[in-house]
Amino acid sequence: MNGVEVRRPVDILVVEDNPGDVRLAFEAIKEGKIPSRIAVARDGEEALAMLRREGRHLGALRPDLIVLDLNLPRKDGRELLRDIKTDPALKRIPVIVLTSSNAEQDVLKAYELYASCYIIKPVGFEEFIGAIRAFEHFWLQVATLPPRA
Repeated sequence: MNGVEVRRPVDILVVEDNPGDVRLAFEAIKEGKIPSRIAVARDGEEALAMLRREGRHLGALRPDLIVLDLNLPRKDGRELLRDIKTDPALKRIPVIVLTSSNAEQDVLKAYELYASCYIIKPVGFEEFIGAIRAFEHFWLQVATLPPRA
């Protein structure tokens, strides 16, 4: 897939427990130029079940891209990132960490676990929307995503 041809909607899994951030991300992505379908997981365990198509998620589509918060209930984002990147069926899915943590150890750990990029959530509304649009532009228009598994 590239920025010139879009043959199908891009499937994005947003793993975020903050309803306000989910809403903002959803609105920013939906207003973008690339048709997309967004699924939301509220914690790391639900995300992993969706990705592995387990339980009530048997028919779930594999996402083309994952947007991951680090601070999640049940299974945090670091654990989920490790699970994704050590699973042969999931490891090629790009994972964009979008989190409020600007701690150097979190940035380092995310990249050690093979995060595709690390974005610190801006505090202001306009800045947050701008960050979502910037990653959307790069990942959905400039970069070529791997084919679905």
